[in-house]
Amino acid sequence: MPDTFVIVFFVVALMALLTYVIPAGQFETKETTYTQGGEEQTKTVLVPDSFSYVKGEDGEPATQGVSLFEEGGGAGFLNYIFEGLVTGDKWGSAVGVVAFILIIGGAFGIIMKTRAIEDSILKMIDRTKGKEVLIIPIMFLLFSLGGAVFGMGEEAIAFAMILVPVVIALGYDAITAVMITYVATQIGFATSWMNPFGVAIAQGIAGVPVLSGAPFRIGMWAFFTLVGIVYTWIYASKIRKDPKRSLSYDSDAYFREDFKQTDIKANFGIGHILILLTIVAGVIWIVWGVVERAYYIPEIATQFFTIGLVAGIIGVIFKLNNMTVNGISDGFKQGARDILPAALIVGMAKGVIIMLGGDNPAEPSVLNTMLNAAGGLVSDVPVAVSAWIMYVFQAVFNFFIVSGSGQAALTMPLMSPLADMAGVTRQVAVLAFQLGDGFTNMIVPTSGALMGTLGAARIEWSKWFKFQIKFQLLLFILASIVIITAVLIGFK
Repeated sequence: MPDTFVIVFFVVALMALLTYVIPAGQFETKETTYTQGGEEQTKTVLVPDSFSYVKGEDGEPATQGVSLFEEGGGAGFLNYIFEGLVTGDKWGSAVGVVAFILIIGGAFGIIMKTRAIEDSILKMIDRTKGKEVLIIPIMFLLFSLGGAVFGMGEEAIAFAMILVPVVIALGYDAITAVMITYVATQIGFATSWMNPFGVAIAQGIAGVPVLSGAPFRIGMWAFFTLVGIVYTWIYASKIRKDPKRSLSYDSDAYFREDFKQTDIKANFGIGHILILLTIVAGVIWIVWGVVERAYYIPEIATQFFTIGLVAGIIGVIFKLNNMTVNGISDGFKQGARDILPAALIVGMAKGVIIMLGGDNPAEPSVLNTMLNAAGGLVSDVPVAVSAWIMYVFQAVFNFFIVSGSGQAALTMPLMSPLADMAGVTRQVAVLAFQLGDGFTNMIVPTSGALMGTLGAARIEWSKWFKFQIKFQLLLFILASIVIITAVLIGFK
């Protein structure tokens, strides 16, 4: 399998070629308001039936082929890496996510420099022999709940840095760790009844009472979370019996080396306990900030940096692993260095969207043309089929717009009136959005959170794809059944 960077390069090249075949189009936009958490929120959305092609001199729809190279900050094919990396702002993809990944990588580099994590893991293994298997259902449930309640996603990158070595030390592999962290959050995200970044925004834009339909969604969340736990448990059990069956066996060697020839009893003391307490207190601070203060990428990155800094100071005071003040700096640099490929791939993946003209519905782009064409597929077919097509469309479109709120703003204003015409309730249209958006977040290489988590776990995206595609097929079948069932019971 080719390297992840190679795969993304050829995807970008394919998108660039499409700009010579598919004409660019644009929508009119408007501001829409909705109530969320008792407060009025505003979102810029496209106006249905306002799509128009960019016309050439002959009055016909015109293509706007991407050039090979652009000057003055333009977006030519060869500019895709730089332009991708600087896209957006500190609140989101790509530049915000890149900075987020590098900072938390550096923060955990400091923690790893103290060896507090490794020594604590070894102590835990020594104390919990025979009960290690419980980590899978407990962690999966907690992370799924985090995705459902407050839209946990990018945060999984940091938690993977903690849990990957834990899971490998217990005899499993890095893939198992990604399943119980990032994948679990996306199952929660996709089936949530209250996620403020997904279902709440989609319902507000669609004109559906925000947070309505909760009983159905809570049951759906419980079902899919159980499916994820069982699937992960079965897979992890096979790997524990024969670790060499793992697709990540070779890359896991990086973590396995940390647990060789280490004296468990001699390397665990007050300093280790204080660092663990620092991490726990930091996680509580982060959860509180996200839930109560709506903290996002800038605040969370700073919180993780604070955790790393405090851990480093504790390491110096207690001389953990011969830690020094300069060791704090070295640990930060090493941690950022290790996670750099994941940060780069986030920017490269954003180049896919840049080649298609960006994700602004008011600006001419091939992406808008594709969105408009897909919107016309749901008419003149049975109601259940229309709803299923909406789900498939959202799943495919998520490759281009991974942000849940961004995809909702682009697609729900178009899908909502189409649902009315097709006889599909708007509640089902929202359901199709959240399932299509959330589940494919686990596999698309354009997801910064996924690529960051895989980077923390040292797993190549190509290997992850090979493992994940079977799980995606299972989720696709089950989600299709849920969508059709929702139509048949008149979910609204």
